[in-house]
Amino acid sequence: MSTEEPKLFLLGSSHRVASLNERELISLPADRVDSFYQGLRALPGMEECLLLNTCNRTEIYGTGNGSSPLLEVRDYLSDFRQLEADFLDRHFYQHEGEAVVRHAFEVASGIDSQMVGETEILGQVKEAYEDALRRKSAGKMLNRMFQKSFQAAKWARTHTGISRGQVNLGNVICELTRRIFGDVSSSRLLIVGSGEVAELAMVAFHSRDCREITVTGRTFENARYLAEKVSGSTLDFESFRKSLHLFDVVVTSTAGNDPVLSRETIRSALSKRPARPLFLIDVAVPRDIDESVSELENVYLYNMDDVSAIANENLKSRMAEVDRCRGALAHRAIRLWEQMINQPSPPS
Repeated sequence: MSTEEPKLFLLGSSHRVASLNERELISLPADRVDSFYQGLRALPGMEECLLLNTCNRTEIYGTGNGSSPLLEVRDYLSDFRQLEADFLDRHFYQHEGEAVVRHAFEVASGIDSQMVGETEILGQVKEAYEDALRRKSAGKMLNRMFQKSFQAAKWARTHTGISRGQVNLGNVICELTRRIFGDVSSSRLLIVGSGEVAELAMVAFHSRDCREITVTGRTFENARYLAEKVSGSTLDFESFRKSLHLFDVVVTSTAGNDPVLSRETIRSALSKRPARPLFLIDVAVPRDIDESVSELENVYLYNMDDVSAIANENLKSRMAEVDRCRGALAHRAIRLWEQMINQPSPPS
């Protein structure tokens, strides 16, 4: 039996403690993840580390060599993202020991998500874990915890009703559109981006008989590959704004740092489609569409927080299942933590 508990820690922020505006300040741009990891791994006392960076959460999991480098991580993140100390105090949470295991289980299962019970987060956690493995920054302790979190998530989805209802992001986006336009089969859809969320939205619309689907993205080959899945069309990213007036629904989900659609671009598109509304759904963080666009006539602009509110409308009917799931995950987390303290970790 070891005489000292492993120094497992977590520093994170999510929709629970930060608004969309604040999450945009916190989220790490894709092109800065490599440099962030380099500095993170070089911190004194850092043994293992993993970054989970999604549209709704930025979390750093780690273990310390002899002591917890949690304070060092806070200072590093503050400097890296130019965040004041009081901002971190208000919009971040931190855990150590068993609480980290419990949190990881709840995140992977979807019960800590902004859209409770959604399925995309498990894939995002697995991607973050695989990325940490490639960087050789995840070792025995994080390997064990995240492998067990995947098993816990599978159990939760199989044995509880937490995923009951429309908690697939693509389905929720489609439902939101249906409320405005009615039957989406007659809508002309433009997908801006070619990642997982873009594909979920595209598939959801196609499954509801929407056949006029066009995809654009910074990487043309990725956009074309996505469009071919539904026999859709492709637009060049540099010129798609000139064709914006041809579409009824625009879903944006890029990984850029700056808006791809300005107020003036939307105003120009509206002038070419008088009296016909334009429905914009921006699920990117940072956002793809200038928020002042919502002030224009005949524009319906929704962001990730709006979409999540729709998804959680049936949450009350599922709360008993969520509570049951949380209790079961807590029991699993306690059991795993006791094993991690008292037993040597298996080879990674």
